[in-house]
Amino acid sequence: MSSKKIVILGGGPGGYAAAFLAADRGMDVTLIDAGKKPGGVCLHRGCIPSKALLHITHLINETKEAKAWGIDFGEPKIDLDGVRNWKNRVIDKMASGLSQLCKQRKVEFVSGKGVFKDSQSIEVNGNTYSFEHCILATGSRPILPAAYQNVASHLLDSTSALNLECIPEKLLVIGGGYIGLEMGSVYAALGSRVTVVEMMEGLLTGVDRDLVRLLQHRIKNDFESILLNTKVTEMKTQGSAMQVTLENEAGTDQQVFDRVLVSVGRTPNTENLGLENTRVKCDDKGFVIADSQQKTDDPSISAIGDVTGGAMLAHTAAHEARVAVEVLAGEPSDFSHRVIPAVVFTDPEIAWCGLTETEALAQGKNIAIAKFPWGASGRAQTLGRGEGLTKLIIDPETEKILGVGLTGAGAGELIAEGVLAIEMGAKAKDLALSIHPHPTLSETLMEAAEVFYGSATHVYNRKKT
Repeated sequence: MSSKKIVILGGGPGGYAAAFLAADRGMDVTLIDAGKKPGGVCLHRGCIPSKALLHITHLINETKEAKAWGIDFGEPKIDLDGVRNWKNRVIDKMASGLSQLCKQRKVEFVSGKGVFKDSQSIEVNGNTYSFEHCILATGSRPILPAAYQNVASHLLDSTSALNLECIPEKLLVIGGGYIGLEMGSVYAALGSRVTVVEMMEGLLTGVDRDLVRLLQHRIKNDFESILLNTKVTEMKTQGSAMQVTLENEAGTDQQVFDRVLVSVGRTPNTENLGLENTRVKCDDKGFVIADSQQKTDDPSISAIGDVTGGAMLAHTAAHEARVAVEVLAGEPSDFSHRVIPAVVFTDPEIAWCGLTETEALAQGKNIAIAKFPWGASGRAQTLGRGEGLTKLIIDPETEKILGVGLTGAGAGELIAEGVLAIEMGAKAKDLALSIHPHPTLSETLMEAAEVFYGSATHVYNRKKT
C-alpha cells in the first residue's frame, strides 16, 4: 500500500471523496477546507439545502393538486423558522456524518483558508502542511455581474437565497438556468409572486427543447411571468425595494420588486490561493487547466470539480476525484468519455445523459428519436402527473442508445438507467426486452425503446422498417 502524503484543498463532494478514497488506498491524507466541517458548498450552501426546500415545495404543490383528487388540505401554514430548522438539521446531520467518516478513515481535517507557499506546501492558520501531492478542489461561487455591484447588498444569490430570511411579496429572478428556476420554484411555493428574466430565447439554455417545453408549460402557472429575450439594464434601490429596468423587443419597462435573486452562473475559487507560487495554469476565465487524468501543469498538483470548469456538478467532481486518486495510485484511470447525467430539480424534474438531439444535429449525426409520453403511463396518471416525457436518442444503424432525456415527476431517480445503458453500449432492444415492473415510471424507458421498434403497447405507431 502507498504511504504518499496527500493534501486535499477543498472539502466539497470532490474533495472529501478524494480524501476518503486516498485514505482507503493507504495514503496519509490531510483535508483542508474553509468551513468548520467537510461538505463544501454542495452540502452547506447548495445541493442539499436546496433539495430539502424543493421537497417542501413539491409537497405544498401536491397538497394543492390533491383538491382535484377529492382531498382538500386547506391552505398551507408556513412556519418559516420551522422550514429553516428542518433544512439546517439535514445539513448538520450529514456534515456530522462526514466528520465521523474522517475520523474513521484517519483523515486529518483542518478548518481554515489554505494558501500554496510552493508546489510542495500549503499554509493554513499560520501552520505549514507539506505534501507529496495535492488535489485542488476549491469549487466555485456565484457570479455577480459588475453592473450590479452598486446594489450588491440588496441582492440575493444562490447562497443567501437559501437562508430564507423572508418571503418577499414580489421576487425577480435574473437567469433562467437551473438555479434560478429551482429557487424561484421554492419562493413561489412559499408565497412569492415570482418573475423570471432570461436574456436568451428559452429557459435552460443547452437543454433539450422537448424536455424544457413541458416544464415551461407547467411552471408558467406557478410564476407570475417568464420574460424571455429580456435584459436587466438598470437596478436601483427604492427604499427597501428595488426598481428594475427591463428591456426587450417590446421596449423598456420599469418594475419594482421586494427582492432580486441573481443567478447568472458561477466562477471558480482560484483567487488568493497562492497558485502563482506553483506551476498550475488557469484559463482566461480563471478555471484551472487539467487533463483527463485531472493533472495540472504542476506535476505535484491535480485539480477536480468546479474549479476546472466543464460540467459543474457534484457527481462529476466525485468521479473526477476517483480518477485523480487512482492515477496517484499508479492505475491507468481516465475521465474521458464518461457519461455524465444532469438533473434539474424543478417540478416536474428534467434529467438527461449522453447525446441530446440538439448536439447530435450540430455534429451532423444520423439519429433516430423515440418518445414515450407519460400521458400513456398508468403510473404517471395515478400520480396525477401525465405531463412527462421519456426520450431516447438512438443510432439507427447499430441501434445503440446514445442519449436519454426525461421530463416528469422523479425524473432524476430514473436517469441512472439511461447512464448505465449508454455506458454498457446497450441497444434499444436490450432496454425494450428488459422487464420493468408495472405500474412504474421506469416502464416509460422500456416503452420508449418499444416505440423505436413500433411495438409499444400503450401508444400506437407504425412499425420500424
